[in-house]
Amino acid sequence: MIFKEEWERRRAEAEEIFGQYLPKETGTQKRILEAVNYAALAGGKRLRPVFMMAAYEMFHEKDDRIAPFMAAIEMIHTYSLVHDDLPAMDDDDYRRGRKTTHLVFGEAFGVLAGDALLNLAYETTAEAFQSARTLEDYKKTGEALRILSKKAGVYGMVGGQSVDVECEGKTPDFPTLQFIYHLKTGALIEAALMVGAIMGGADKEEIDRMEQIASRVGLAFQIQDDILDVVSTTQELGKPVGSDEKNEKMTYVSYAGLEEAKQKQEELSREAQSMLEQMKMGEEKKGSRLEAKEFLKQLILQLIHRTH
Repeated sequence: MIFKEEWERRRAEAEEIFGQYLPKETGTQKRILEAVNYAALAGGKRLRPVFMMAAYEMFHEKDDRIAPFMAAIEMIHTYSLVHDDLPAMDDDDYRRGRKTTHLVFGEAFGVLAGDALLNLAYETTAEAFQSARTLEDYKKTGEALRILSKKAGVYGMVGGQSVDVECEGKTPDFPTLQFIYHLKTGALIEAALMVGAIMGGADKEEIDRMEQIASRVGLAFQIQDDILDVVSTTQELGKPVGSDEKNEKMTYVSYAGLEEAKQKQEELSREAQSMLEQMKMGEEKKGSRLEAKEFLKQLILQLIHRTH
């Protein structure tokens, strides 16, 4: 497998699926639909739907039943970025190399665009029930929706973001910083791998293992964000660097130093890779399913060295 080619193929597929579920810019409320699509189509890695698709393919032959959840998790991620950029939060002017949604459409529409994307995510996941054919299909879809909702809410991403905001200008202890990272960034990555596994028919032990892997990936991903905020440039990152320092936020780098942060990030990534490698695929789960597993391993490795 040539990773770069496989990544581009999977990312393009996730992009296409995402676009299929975005709204048409028509009607009296056209302005909010334009704001939604401006935020949604600003680019990005589409990392979470790619994670979800690969996890699904580890346990199930490829089909389109995972598509609504792939689109939904990217909508949730995008709404969180739109709200993060607002003046009441990080007050950023650029995201993914262009002006943030609230600068283009106004602050009120920034709030509404985020609200609309979050609601659209759940409208989209509801479509997954239409492809259910058996009681087991309904159960899997319901459990996947429960996990996605929980990981996005007050016991997941929103909960982590709230503690992050509460700690601005303060010096939280290290356990609090890890709590923020596990929820604010890790929760949606956990949702991606868990939902993919659930919809693919994984058993409880396999789903739990995917959550543990994703927890490490999420923490490593956020530490790399901290590192890039210090060592990268606005042009390379696509958003202002130094925003954590500007907002007086405690980060892994400011707490432990740049070198220790780099070491911790690589350690977590290697642990996640090892845990994934240890997952046994039965004879009935060979072929393309092993290819999906190998892609995930390589993707985790690539995240260590990402520059944006």
